[in-house]
Amino acid sequence: MSTTLALDVYGTLIDPFAIKTSLIDHVGDKADVFAETWRTKQLEYSFRRGLMGVYRDFSHVTRAALDYACEMHGARIADDDKNELMNHYRALDAFPDVATALSALQQRGVALHAFSNGVADDITALLNHAGLGDRISSIVSADEVHTFKPDPRFYAHFLERTQSTADLTWLVSSNPFDVIGAQACGWRTVWVKRNPKVVFDPWGHVPTAIISGLMELPALFTSDKGAA
Repeated sequence: MSTTLALDVYGTLIDPFAIKTSLIDHVGDKADVFAETWRTKQLEYSFRRGLMGVYRDFSHVTRAALDYACEMHGARIADDDKNELMNHYRALDAFPDVATALSALQQRGVALHAFSNGVADDITALLNHAGLGDRISSIVSADEVHTFKPDPRFYAHFLERTQSTADLTWLVSSNPFDVIGAQACGWRTVWVKRNPKVVFDPWGHVPTAIISGLMELPALFTSDKGAA
């Protein structure tokens, strides 16, 4: 079997903070802090729903987090404008290094799969907008199992869907909680530390590899036999 990469989407391939340009018209110089609140609550709500067993898809979670951010920062954004912001969330930009890195991995025979909390239609829209659709073999969505990362059931579902095994599967993610979740399930992991100031959670888990950007990723894989 060949090496399989589970590529996290939001924060790893796609920049969720690219939404800031769309927020400026609504919240002005609060765009940075508003976007941070929106993203933080988006993740928190997914964790809480996963623990509670009360599933709503990621688009619902994202909209609820947007509503919270509006309340938190006193932003009066009309429903139509919120809907437009949600549409923009399906057309965010990829990080500049992604397309080239994925092409290099394809040439090495590595199987590339998007592995995301997002709904498959939203992830398809994001990848197509970023010109990445032809580089991804499949999309494995949390919506298929009605739970979110880091629930072990979602990682098990990925292996089943891709017909891979834990020892041949690498998670690539900028999110420490995702890396820890995958390692707890026996996967190998790559933490993409795009921001040098970000601290990895001190849980006793150490990523298999740490890189500062995706252009460092292909060097880890010399052929379809696995990591170098």
